[in-house]
Amino acid sequence: MKKEKSLKVKWDEIIKILSIKFNDGENLDIEAIIYLIGLQELGRINLKFRKDQKIDLMHIAICRLLEPYGYYQFNYTDKDGWPHYKVLTKLPNLKSGEQTLLMKEAIINYFSQKQLIQ
Repeated sequence: MKKEKSLKVKWDEIIKILSIKFNDGENLDIEAIIYLIGLQELGRINLKFRKDQKIDLMHIAICRLLEPYGYYQFNYTDKDGWPHYKVLTKLPNLKSGEQTLLMKEAIINYFSQKQLIQ
């Protein structure tokens, strides 16, 4: 129970910080945060992206977020600067709530490593 409360407190802190910085204080959803992480990992924030590139950015973020869990491993950066990952372990079949919890935990770990939160 304590872990869940800690997770919620940290998640709320991330939402608050990112929402103020990127969305004029309006709360960002988890997909928007994953997209921002994709932008961060690509390292080119001020570009316009096509719809398929936005999906690719989210994929990059998910791979990066789940890399510490052993699901993906960074493979290489292509000639256009896009990172590529290889699958190490297939993701387990998780219910929607379990997926969300895993992603929130991974996002919290990511921003803890980046020292956005403690």
